[in-house]
Amino acid sequence: MADEGGREELSAFLSTGIYRLGTANDVVFIDPPRVLNCGYTRFRVSASAYYERPFSLGSGQTQRKDASPILNSKGRKRKRKEYVLNERERAAEERHQDGRLFLLKAHQLFLGATELLHCLSNLKRDTLLDIKYEKAPFAKEEEFSFVDLGNLWQAPFYEISFHFLTPKNEHINEASQDQGFNLILIDPPWENKSVQRKLVYPTLPNRYFLSIPIKQLIHSEGALVALWVTNREKLRMFVEKELFPVWGVTHVASVYWLKVSEDGNLISELDLFHHKPYECLLLDEGVFKSLPDNQVIISIPGAHSRKPPVGKLLLDYSPGPRPAKCLELFARELVAGWTCWGNEPLLFQDSRYFLR
Repeated sequence: MADEGGREELSAFLSTGIYRLGTANDVVFIDPPRVLNCGYTRFRVSASAYYERPFSLGSGQTQRKDASPILNSKGRKRKRKEYVLNERERAAEERHQDGRLFLLKAHQLFLGATELLHCLSNLKRDTLLDIKYEKAPFAKEEEFSFVDLGNLWQAPFYEISFHFLTPKNEHINEASQDQGFNLILIDPPWENKSVQRKLVYPTLPNRYFLSIPIKQLIHSEGALVALWVTNREKLRMFVEKELFPVWGVTHVASVYWLKVSEDGNLISELDLFHHKPYECLLLDEGVFKSLPDNQVIISIPGAHSRKPPVGKLLLDYSPGPRPAKCLELFARELVAGWTCWGNEPLLFQDSRYFLR
């Protein structure tokens, strides 16, 4: 019966891109190209293009070379000083330990899904699609930076406003009770020295995010606000102590995105102090509602900082009427049925990422 249930789940996964693990459904594996393709008809997201990011050591069991001994001026071994964590680092380690056990359990549950693991190495192949598609035509010289193009016309950050396409073209601050969003997904370009050094994308100081009018964007019947954060303790403290109070939301649950390679192992060691193989999505309610905590979403990462499409999973918990009105802030691709806003909403709409 267990094998039959696994085959049924695998069959559903091949069409939806979502594979639910365990009886509690608190662990989910998703294949982003399949999830995104549910919103397309003429074109299809290319799996090989989505998974173009290589992971040279994807086992999560990186082989470490023994560190060379530190020698003093006389050539004798010098004792290494034991590193003492500061207060912020201790808080980060405690937060990591709180999630470590269920992350390990989630990964073990994933490794036990043999039917799914057999498909994992083939997810990058576009030939697995039910219909044969060809690579969409693409000319190298036609590439554009949407951020650079946007700089030609965009208003300063604090002047940007949202409008609904209604007959009166009403401003969102004057929205009636049936306006506003039931689900708001936010992936801010947090300050990050590595990102700035590599010029991956423009970042903003944390104080800028205090100006986002979340209270005005929330539907009158409430909204689920989902915020992607990094593992930096300084950022978590800013979010919990400053950002959420200003936005008027309450943190009620967390979702972990656990990153694996195509062999099923973690992309890095779980206990690395930096570059952990997971990120966190904080779920917050404008109107309080009970939500399951510590859910785990497992997937193979795509391009740098490209988050998996979790909107379909979050819709189950968003309050208010159906169909829900959904908004993504700082979006880097378009999603069917969503309002997508940011400097790079067309970044991953480039023809190189699609088949037709």
